[in-house]
Amino acid sequence: MKKLFYLCTLPFFVNYAFAQKINYEVSFPNLVHHEANVAVTVTDAPQKELTFRMSRSSPGRYATHEYGKNVYDVKALDRAGQEIAVQRVDGDVYKVSGLNGFVKVQYTLYANHADGTYAGLDQNSIHLNAPATFLWVRELQKAPIEVKFNLPKEGQWTIATQLKPGAQPNTFSASDLQYFMDSPIKIGKLTIKEWTLSNPDKTPAKLRLALEITGNDSLADGFAAKIKRITQESQMIYGEFPAFDFRQYTFLASINPYVKGDGMEHRNSTMIALPVAFNGGNELLGVFSHEFFHAWNVERIRPKTLEPFDFEKSNMSFELWFAEGFTQYYGDLILARAGFMSPEEYCQELSFLVNTKENTAGAKRISPVQASNNAVFVDAGVSIDKTNYPNIYTSYYPYGASIALALDLQLRTRGLTLDGYMQAVWRKHGKPEVAYQVSDLQDVLVTYSKDKAFAEGFFAKYINGYESFDYAPLLQMAGLTLKKEFAGKAWIGDVRYKEGTELTILSNTIIDSPLYIAGLDIDDKILKLGGKAVATQAELTAILNAHKPGEQIAVEYSHRENVKLGMITLVENPKWVVQTNETASLPVTEEMKKFRKDWLGGKIK
Repeated sequence: MKKLFYLCTLPFFVNYAFAQKINYEVSFPNLVHHEANVAVTVTDAPQKELTFRMSRSSPGRYATHEYGKNVYDVKALDRAGQEIAVQRVDGDVYKVSGLNGFVKVQYTLYANHADGTYAGLDQNSIHLNAPATFLWVRELQKAPIEVKFNLPKEGQWTIATQLKPGAQPNTFSASDLQYFMDSPIKIGKLTIKEWTLSNPDKTPAKLRLALEITGNDSLADGFAAKIKRITQESQMIYGEFPAFDFRQYTFLASINPYVKGDGMEHRNSTMIALPVAFNGGNELLGVFSHEFFHAWNVERIRPKTLEPFDFEKSNMSFELWFAEGFTQYYGDLILARAGFMSPEEYCQELSFLVNTKENTAGAKRISPVQASNNAVFVDAGVSIDKTNYPNIYTSYYPYGASIALALDLQLRTRGLTLDGYMQAVWRKHGKPEVAYQVSDLQDVLVTYSKDKAFAEGFFAKYINGYESFDYAPLLQMAGLTLKKEFAGKAWIGDVRYKEGTELTILSNTIIDSPLYIAGLDIDDKILKLGGKAVATQAELTAILNAHKPGEQIAVEYSHRENVKLGMITLVENPKWVVQTNETASLPVTEEMKKFRKDWLGGKIK
C-alpha cells in the first residue's frame, strides 16, 4: 500500500515542484550612491516557512566572504502587498513564516567593489557577481529562476551574461540556483566583439568579448583578434571546445581604472576586471588565457570536492594544484604558443616556477594537495592578524604550475605530452562531466603513460609529497639553461624592508635563511651589519657584496627597543634563472630546436 501510494502521488509532487518559481527584479534608483533595490518573489511554494540568505562563498573562489554585510532594509510582502514579519535569524539569514504559496522579499544592496568576487554599482557601470548580489531561498534551490533588470533611463546600457535571454527585454533565466549563482552580469556601455569557431564535428562555438573600456573601435578589434587566437590555441590542447550552453561563451571584461583586479571563471563565461587604462597590449592577455582554459579545467573537468558548490561556506578541496595550478601553467604556455610571449619572456615565467618549487618554504614542507586544502583561508580570504604563511604555505597556483612543468617535461622524454594527458583527463572526466578525485588523476596518468610505476611514483613524490625536482637536464633538452642567478653572491634572505634611520623588516623571515637562523623576524630593525650602519637596501646590498658565502658577520638589531647582537652566517643566494642557450652563449642543437618547437610552438593548423 505504501509503495502504491507513493507511485500514485509522485507525479503530483513532481508537477508541483516544477510549478515553483523564483523571480528577481533589480532596479537602480540610487546608482549615484552605489545602491540597488532587489526584489525576490516566490510563487507556488508549498512551504509555510522559507529561509532567505546571502551567500558566504562564490564559484571561482575558495574562501569565505561575508556578502551579507551589504544587504539591508529587508522586508517581506504577501500577495496583497501587505508587509509581513521577517525574522533575522543570523547576520545574513532571514526567515518568513505563515506563508500560503507566495512571498516577495525586498532589500537594498550596496555594492562598490567591482571585481570577479564582489559587485559594483555606479552611475556609469553595473557589475554583478551573483552571490554578492542575490538573496536566495534555501528550501527551493532546484526551482527555476528568472531575473529582470529595470535599467536607468539615462545613459547607455547593454547587458552581457551567460544567462539565457528571456522573451521580455532585459529578462534572463537560469535552470536552478547553482547555475544562477555561477552567472555574472555586466551592464554598461559595452563594446561587443564576436567570432565563431568550429569543432571537429562541425558544431559551431560562438565566442563573445564584452568590453567596458575607453578606446577606439579599431583598438578593440585588434584586441579581440588576440583573444580569438588564444581561444584557438586553447582548443588545440583539448582538440575541441566544450559544449557551451546555448553554444556561446562570453568574456565579460572591464579594463579601466575604476575596477579592482580580478579574474573569475564560470561555466560559460568569465568576469575579468583589470584596473588599468585600455591599450590593447599583450600584457593584458594572461588573465584571458588563464580564465578561458578554465572552461575545460574546473568548469567541466570538475573536482568532486567542489560538487555541489556550497554557498553557505567554503568548499575545501584537495585538487586545486591541478584545477588552478595546471591552468596557470597553460595560461602562460598558450601565450607563448600564440606568439604573445617571446622565448626570453617565457623563460622568466619558467624561472618563477622553478623557484616556487625549489626555493619556497611551503613547497619544501607541504604537498600540493595540502596546499590546496589551505585555499579556504588564503583565496582572497580576509583577515587582519599576521600569519606564518611564508614559512608553511606555497600558493597552489604557481606550485601546481611548477608540477605541470615537471610532468610536461618528463612526459616529453617519453614521446608523450602534457597536452595528451589533459586530453585523456578531458575524455574520462571533463566531456562526460564525471567529477574526479586525486586518485582519478593518477589513474589517468597510469593509462596514458602505460607505465604504472612512473605514474604512481610521480604522484607519490610530487603530488602527495614534496620532493625536490631536477629541472635542469629536462630544460636543457629544449635548449634552456638553468643556473644560479647570483652565483657566488652572499645572501641573508629575501624579505621586505622599510627604509629609514634603520632597516625595518616588514615580512616574516624565512625558515633556514640566515636571518631566520640568527633570530631576526618581522618588525625587527637592523641597525648595523658587519659593523656598518645600514638604513637602506642599497647599503645592505653593498655590505653583502663585500663578503662571500660561508663568512660570518655581526648583526646589531633592535627588537621592541631592546638592542641585540648576533652573528649571521652568509650563504649563496639560492635563486634560479632559466635562460635560452642563445642568451647564455651555449650551443643549440637541431634536437633542442625541435623539442622547443614541439613544446612552445603554435598548434593552430
